[in-house]
Amino acid sequence: MRLIRVMCSGRVDLSFVLRAFANGADGVFIGGCRLNECNYTTHGNYHALNMVLLCKKILERIGLNPERLRVEFMSAGEGILFAEVMNDFGKKIKELGPLGKNEGIDPADLKSRVQEAAKLVPYIKMAKSDKLAQHLYKTEEYSEFFTSAEVDALFREVVSYHIAPDKCQACMICFKKCPVEAIVGAKNQIHVIDQEKCIKCGTCFEACPSRFGAVQKIIGGPVPPPIPEEKRKIARTGKEKSGTH
Repeated sequence: MRLIRVMCSGRVDLSFVLRAFANGADGVFIGGCRLNECNYTTHGNYHALNMVLLCKKILERIGLNPERLRVEFMSAGEGILFAEVMNDFGKKIKELGPLGKNEGIDPADLKSRVQEAAKLVPYIKMAKSDKLAQHLYKTEEYSEFFTSAEVDALFREVVSYHIAPDKCQACMICFKKCPVEAIVGAKNQIHVIDQEKCIKCGTCFEACPSRFGAVQKIIGGPVPPPIPEEKRKIARTGKEKSGTH
């Protein structure tokens, strides 16, 4: 049995949890200070709670038992309670068995599912930033905080960006603006978005000059394959080279 325990809940990111499962962790436990008792006044434990509620729905959607993820809030002086919670969680993970086995998912498929979900994290955090910042004061709100329908929509309606080869003018604007260097390009070379690096922030879409309209927003559909590198060269005419049109 492999467990990953994370303390300091305000620093826990959704991608950390999914990475743990992608690497084969059978369960992930997050322990934090009691709600409304944050030592740093940031109330990061509410962020951790919201993240866990969302992640449980994501795990359920990709076929994993959401009980493999657990969050609990307690003070540093509650050692007995901590031991009881960890023993209980350890017992639950033993009952569930190795990751994927009880769910009937082979290791390769399992890793692929988790990695695909992890790719959506930047988009999910942007699309649901306001909701993830909420403070839930009633446990009755937990089950409906993120409904299965909402999570399905996030997966189904995820936004991707693509640079149309026939419209790209290799102006380098989107290339320079991309915050994660996900755009491949050079002077007089059609730009291409590396979908593995893209965080779906939309910066390229907003930066692309309207007279070109090269960056396209794709919702819920496949992204066209990038054109081969040998076909990315843009042949300029004399007038284009001199800057006259």
